[in-house]
Amino acid sequence: MQDDSILISRLKTKDEKALALLYDKYAPAIFGVILRLCKDEGIAQEVLQDTFMTIWEKPDAYDPEKGRFYTWSYRIAKNKVLNILRKPKKLIQTEDLSVYKNKEAIELSNDSELALKGSINKLEAHHKRAIELVYFNGLTHREAHKEMDVPLGTFKSYLRQALKKLKESYSIALVLMLILIEVMR
Repeated sequence: MQDDSILISRLKTKDEKALALLYDKYAPAIFGVILRLCKDEGIAQEVLQDTFMTIWEKPDAYDPEKGRFYTWSYRIAKNKVLNILRKPKKLIQTEDLSVYKNKEAIELSNDSELALKGSINKLEAHHKRAIELVYFNGLTHREAHKEMDVPLGTFKSYLRQALKKLKESYSIALVLMLILIEVMR
């Protein structure tokens, strides 16, 4: 404890060696706690680094009257993990990762989208609804079957049948579209 108080007072004067010594002393135990909470080694390493950055930036927030240094640093780490676990994960791609280099490829893509939309519109209403709920609204199968008010197995059958019909009709529409493009050139 006496060592910690000296190191902490040195840390408050921005002594990097004091931070390194505290890190060497406490990082393994704190890392273990973080890893048990988040169960992801990559995230645990990031949280550990972020924890010690917070300790470096706000050493004055530590009050030895309220508890040991380990307890304070543990709470910082635990709060950071809980914030990460509470944060909703991105499931939908928001960036444009387009790989098209020329305008023809983009036009072909737009034509393909129209063909796909046309194929979806030709589906029976329950098949179309199943595709919309899962692929366009982002619902899970469990959420979507409740939305449609059908058993989960039935919903999965709808989805499987819809995808099979889309595969058949979309591939025919795409071949016909490609033939038309070649004829027009």
